[in-house]
Amino acid sequence: MNPALVIVDIQNDYFPGGRMALDGSLEAAANASRLLAAFRERRLPVLHVQHVSLRPGATFFLPDTPGVGIHATVAPQDGEPVLRKHFPNAFRDTGLEPQLREAGATQLVVAGMMTHMCIDTTVRAAFDLGFACRLAHDACATRALAFGGETVPASQVHRAFVAALHGAFATALTTPEILASL
Repeated sequence: MNPALVIVDIQNDYFPGGRMALDGSLEAAANASRLLAAFRERRLPVLHVQHVSLRPGATFFLPDTPGVGIHATVAPQDGEPVLRKHFPNAFRDTGLEPQLREAGATQLVVAGMMTHMCIDTTVRAAFDLGFACRLAHDACATRALAFGGETVPASQVHRAFVAALHGAFATALTTPEILASL
């Protein structure tokens, strides 16, 4: 299989001091950086996805703010595509699919943020488009959610979404497992 790395929304607002800090963002970004280095070393395709919020009332990823910037740990190099999106699904209105097809990618390694939103939506869309997906679950982060008067801790949200994706839509692996298979 021809792998490509898709890094989704590892942006400044998701880190401590940002407008939507996530649990585990620093650790997830460090693992994504390891994947990025390995893909670059092997000259495998790398695509960065950056969310820019145009939604009225949005509070983070606002255009022309420091928070919308891609975090330094996974900063794109010259020649690496940066696809801007305005929806959770990284394939929607971005040109991601044609770029992956042009690169000959048949398998995606996905890393990024938020597990329960953009990662979930993107992995499911990739599956629907016929890509085999490996989800680097330790290179993803999310936040606690509330429903019905209860708060679900971020670690449980993350595990639940990874568990739902694993098997049917993706193979969930750790960064060392993915690196060993490249």
